[in-house]
Amino acid sequence: MNTLTRWWRFNLVGAMGMVVQLTALAVLSRVCGGHYLYASAVAVELALINNFVWHLHYTWRDRRDDSTRLAQFVRFHLSNGMISVLGNLALMRMLVDKARVPVLAANAIAILCCSIANFCLGNSWTFAGEPKAEAL
Repeated sequence: MNTLTRWWRFNLVGAMGMVVQLTALAVLSRVCGGHYLYASAVAVELALINNFVWHLHYTWRDRRDDSTRLAQFVRFHLSNGMISVLGNLALMRMLVDKARVPVLAANAIAILCCSIANFCLGNSWTFAGEPKAEAL
């Protein structure tokens, strides 16, 4: 699969993950009434789990290496997870507290800012196994 096709698939999965994350953030912010940063961290984790499953079976389904799914999940969290959690929380704090951007809008901006680094790490490390012939 060429990089452009993979990038489009990555963005489709990312858009679905963004819906998961923003929905979770909206629900957690309203229902739990906790601090927006705690709600953001939980929402990011839910989106990460969603995105991992979709990336494994859709974006990078043609790549398999000898590592277990658990090892790929750990690599995904060490790369995409760290960028997403740290990037989201830092940007959320700056955008919400300093710039007074509404929580959901700030979260959408943070997601978009982290996406390029997430694709690069996913493509070069997390799912870097050798391409395999896709099953019919």
